[in-house]
Amino acid sequence: MNLANSITLARFPLLVAVVWMLYRDDGWARGVAAFLIVLLIFMDAVDGIIARSRHEETLLGSVLDIAADRAVESVLWVVFAHLGLIPMLIPITVILRGALTDSVREAGYQRGESAHAQMTTSWGKWIVAGRPMRAGYGLIKAAAFTFLAMTLALQSAGHPWAGPVALFAVTCSWIALVLCIVRGIPVVAEAFAWSVQTETGATAKPAPPQHKPKQSAS
Repeated sequence: MNLANSITLARFPLLVAVVWMLYRDDGWARGVAAFLIVLLIFMDAVDGIIARSRHEETLLGSVLDIAADRAVESVLWVVFAHLGLIPMLIPITVILRGALTDSVREAGYQRGESAHAQMTTSWGKWIVAGRPMRAGYGLIKAAAFTFLAMTLALQSAGHPWAGPVALFAVTCSWIALVLCIVRGIPVVAEAFAWSVQTETGATAKPAPPQHKPKQSAS
């Protein structure tokens, strides 16, 4: 197994440890969880950098990276909603969006294309695969998750800053939800466009071959 994929897979047990800490009514444990959430997000960037630098970019790596992202996002949103920090609407929307985009991407995987390679339009590439959009989405998610965890830590300690930190965290959560939806639109739109083109090409009957009349021997 290459190093990039090993880093990606390491995010799963780390996520389990974060969830365990978040459910402990202990300010220190929840504070450590906030730090580990930053590490989880950082590892998402590191595995891609290592894959490119070591020429270890593979279709399996792309699929594993998306699976790890989905696990981190879905689990943390559900946990924070269950703990009463954000509305349940946020994790429900994120999970539904992820199920839809991952399903339509399956056709691209069967063609041997990674998730980002499936984007063909300039606007789709910028929204889904563009570094500014990806970095912005990653940062706002990191801020939301980290400050939601910090809110729990401050609440456990009875700190007066718990309220303002919670307000900032929830604001970041709603912004992250909007970006999540926006980044899913090109994936679905291009998948349907590709499907229509394929069906049109498949159903179109080829023109009958034109046979030239045989010439008699002179």
